[in-house]
Amino acid sequence: MTAPSSTPLVFDRPLVRRRLARALRSGYTDFLLARAVEDLDERLATILRAFPLALDVGTPTAAAADALRRSGRVETVLRVSPVPEPGSILGDEENLPVSGGHFDLAVSLLSLQSVNDLPGALVQIRRALKPDGLFIGALLGGATLTELRQAFTQAEAELEGGVSPRVAPFADVRDLGGLLQRAGFALPVADSETVRVRYGDPFALMRDLRQMGLTNALNDRRKAPLRRATLLRAAQIYAERFADPDGRLPATFEIVWLSGWAPHESQQKPLRPGSAKMRLADALGVKEIPAGEDKEE
Repeated sequence: MTAPSSTPLVFDRPLVRRRLARALRSGYTDFLLARAVEDLDERLATILRAFPLALDVGTPTAAAADALRRSGRVETVLRVSPVPEPGSILGDEENLPVSGGHFDLAVSLLSLQSVNDLPGALVQIRRALKPDGLFIGALLGGATLTELRQAFTQAEAELEGGVSPRVAPFADVRDLGGLLQRAGFALPVADSETVRVRYGDPFALMRDLRQMGLTNALNDRRKAPLRRATLLRAAQIYAERFADPDGRLPATFEIVWLSGWAPHESQQKPLRPGSAKMRLADALGVKEIPAGEDKEE
């Protein structure tokens, strides 16, 4: 099933899956995913409850599902994999092959950044949860690969007279927090961390991106092969503009973490405006200054 016709088709979803399958066959580069799995474990450790049935939505490998099983807090994990995988259900994050209201926990690591209908995917995840079920997800955010994006933009402008999309338009953390709320999650939280990886040259970064299945799968990508001169000029610009003092080249990956709960009557709810029983000034032990007045020095 494809995304609804009203949804902009930013990504070539079949190509996304083929690129991931190729990466898995040739040896998946897992340093980002391994970090995300470790962070997931730490985030879940702060929540004092068990999750009998968990759902893994599209994580590139079974690493998250395996970690949940080892945690001792999850009895059963159902994994929806974007590519054929033993012991998993083949499925698409935009059309989850699961019934609603069954899961105590849903996780998704480094997958949702390449869906066309992210609000719709979040709604499906929320519906898959039981009331008071928890969703935790991680996806690549807007600062990801900013150096590579700038280098290619300048190189193509210089040599080809125009710019083609080569790096995905990753979402901003502020927008993602709003999407959680729109999808119906209670107590939504979005935060981000920046992972800075250093390389000897830009081509090593590009090899890693290929081995993570993260090469260009945009619908509007230029279909003609990248010109060698453009590639070399982009590499030169990358080194000139971004090299560290020791000559190594940084690559930025922003990981945005999302969490939210399927609504339940037991959850905390915000107070109605004007319902507070104590003034803030009284609580702080200070004099209240009416709006429009200046504080005396």
